[in-house]
Amino acid sequence: MLLFRRKRRRSLSSRPPAHPRAHAAAARHLSELREGEHGTLDRIELPESDAVRIMEMGFIPGACITAGRSAPGGDPRVYRVDGSEVALRRETAFYLRLRAPRAQQESA
Repeated sequence: MLLFRRKRRRSLSSRPPAHPRAHAAAARHLSELREGEHGTLDRIELPESDAVRIMEMGFIPGACITAGRSAPGGDPRVYRVDGSEVALRRETAFYLRLRAPRAQQESA
């Protein structure tokens, strides 16, 4: 008798919520910004070929990024960076990390 295991595919929405206090002190993902919020890009956690393409669009570490409008389903979202508007899917924006706000860094 053969037993088969089904592999569970994890999507971004199935991730367990982080502990609120740990989440506040940690850096955020670009995908977590809401419309009108802004943040400073800290690092890109993508393979080199993808990271180079993202940097060519203006997503350079240290750049200020503002979240704009999103499609009716919430994906993709428009981000304003370096005077341009670029649409990124949530799964790509998840790998762009923002710096923790200074007020939280100083109080920690």
